[in-house]
Amino acid sequence: MKIIVTGAAGFIGGNFVHYMLKQHPADKIICLDLLTYAGNMETLAPVMDNPNFSFVKGDIADRAFIYQLFEAEKPNIIVNFAAESHVDRSIENPGIFLQTNVIGTSVLLDACKKYGIKRYHQVSTDEVYGDLPLDRPDLYFTEETPIHTSSPYSASKASADLLVQAYHRTFKVPITISRCSNNYGPYHFPEKLIPLMIANALNDKKLPVYGTGDNVRDWLYVEDHCSAIDLIIHSGRVGEVYNIGGHNERTNLEVVKTIIRELGKDESLIQYVSDRPGHDRRYAIDPTKIKTELGWEPTTLFDEGIKKTIQWYLDNKPWWERIISGEYQDYYGKMYDNR
Repeated sequence: MKIIVTGAAGFIGGNFVHYMLKQHPADKIICLDLLTYAGNMETLAPVMDNPNFSFVKGDIADRAFIYQLFEAEKPNIIVNFAAESHVDRSIENPGIFLQTNVIGTSVLLDACKKYGIKRYHQVSTDEVYGDLPLDRPDLYFTEETPIHTSSPYSASKASADLLVQAYHRTFKVPITISRCSNNYGPYHFPEKLIPLMIANALNDKKLPVYGTGDNVRDWLYVEDHCSAIDLIIHSGRVGEVYNIGGHNERTNLEVVKTIIRELGKDESLIQYVSDRPGHDRRYAIDPTKIKTELGWEPTTLFDEGIKKTIQWYLDNKPWWERIISGEYQDYYGKMYDNR
């Protein structure tokens, strides 16, 4: 099997590459990434010498490039992680989110239609559903929950999902979509909540918390997410959407306090800041469908996963320190200029 993984130098994409090479050592994995600010080749360093791994730098929105890649590689499966994904950045500059998340998806779908593939899988987000009220813990997102976006980021991901479904209905492209809750784990870019709090706490810097920190997220350990996608692309029903959730709801403040406690720091580091515009209150996924159809369940509880994540950041300080300093952006040149 030959699989193109887009956004493969990012957080979830990179973890997925590690997971797939371990679980399916006979498959060839072609990693595609534009290496924008959140793409880090050092995430892929442990698999760089694997004979079934190859890396291609490029933009999913570049039609000529994508068509050339499909012609050369003749992939069986496409797993599309490539996306601008930071909500705050989408508020500052919505245009780049439309370019990558919508136009890029359309180019990939056109290539799938033109060259034929066994499966196109779109990695989406529970943010397309909007949010849930804090005072209704009985409510969860299901695959039938109407799309109701809150930010340019979630709107761009919802647009991409609709496009993927349209290509299945109109052109019979064999697609699946997964919508996941908040991921955490190794190789998470330090602008996101958990790695930011770990890095700041280790450096005794202030820990910025939006509003009162009462916003609730369902946390999913990244390896559990990877196992779910693996199941979907091999056994999921074509044309279907699958929600992937961790059943690990925590308020943002609870997450921050857990990190403080694990690192032996003081809560005086917490600094409450003005809330984000349109900040979603609660995300919570009902993963009954993927459990019933494919037998998937998360195996990592949050209390276990956060300890493993913190330990990874303690053991891999050079990785995130180089990101904070900007040095990581030189890694591609070091690895490939003379190859």
